[in-house]
Amino acid sequence: MSAADSTVERVVIIGSGPAGWTAAIYAARANLNPLCIVGVPRSDPAPVLPGGQLMLTTEVENYPGFPHGVTGPELMQHFRAQAERFGTRIADEDVVSCDFASRPFALKTSEGRTVHTHSVIIATGATANWLGVPNELRLAQSGGGVSACAVCDGALPVYRGKVLAVVGGGDTAMEEATYLTKFASKVVVIHRRESLRASKAMQQRFMSQPNAEVMWNTRVASVLGDERITGLELEDTVTGARSTMDVGGLFVAIGHSPATGFLKGAGIELDDAGYVSLRTRSSATNIAGVFAAGDVADAHYRQAITAAGMGCQAALECERWLGAQGIH
Repeated sequence: MSAADSTVERVVIIGSGPAGWTAAIYAARANLNPLCIVGVPRSDPAPVLPGGQLMLTTEVENYPGFPHGVTGPELMQHFRAQAERFGTRIADEDVVSCDFASRPFALKTSEGRTVHTHSVIIATGATANWLGVPNELRLAQSGGGVSACAVCDGALPVYRGKVLAVVGGGDTAMEEATYLTKFASKVVVIHRRESLRASKAMQQRFMSQPNAEVMWNTRVASVLGDERITGLELEDTVTGARSTMDVGGLFVAIGHSPATGFLKGAGIELDDAGYVSLRTRSSATNIAGVFAAGDVADAHYRQAITAAGMGCQAALECERWLGAQGIH
């Protein structure tokens, strides 16, 4: 089928965070006339907005080019405006299923239509897993001292010299807690069991810090504070006894869930945690013409800058793949 067939897109980008918008910018500048299906807002079980996790982030201080910082929503608006400037077309809907078994590919959307395309870039991201306790998400969304990314937010001045709590027991929790010891007066890891899942090396790295502490058999029952977090209500998981602890910040490190549910039955290889599996040193998936970028395929870094870099890589590889197929 030739690229002249206007009923078939050359490339569809699914998702609209740093990876999706960067892929759109590069694809548009390559005259691929990309269609970006950005998704629709959802609130169950936690808020998910077009633009990705940065839409729920207040201050971003580690993205290059903004020496005085920028809010997450403002940064994503800049990304979107740049993509639109070069001709990216935008569809405010979700992709609910994909048929990659035949060519061109067929994508079914939440509006009940089918979009046919020669290639796809998956950039749907991942969402942080939250505790689901009172006041948690409200303070996370308002910049009130609750976060799901210590590397993103832990160095902000508001957390320096404070007692900070980290919830979790895996390697990520230990890595984030260790990172926070550089800035906090004390870092308290709160874990609901009496042993951690993290590797012994990661545990030792945290425990060896002079301002590190672990609270065993404890869970967070609620987050205290109005405009900003002031403390936590805790529950002993053995006795059920309740107590409170004053903290200046809460970092939830209980994992992320990649947005790959719409790929069920599509034949895309996923890893054990549900992330899209990529070819070595490539953005290509196991299906030719389907690429992935950003947190949907990256369980390790999960940063805006790495997602944007992956979006660039995916668009460049997609352009070359289309050219090799004679689709221009």
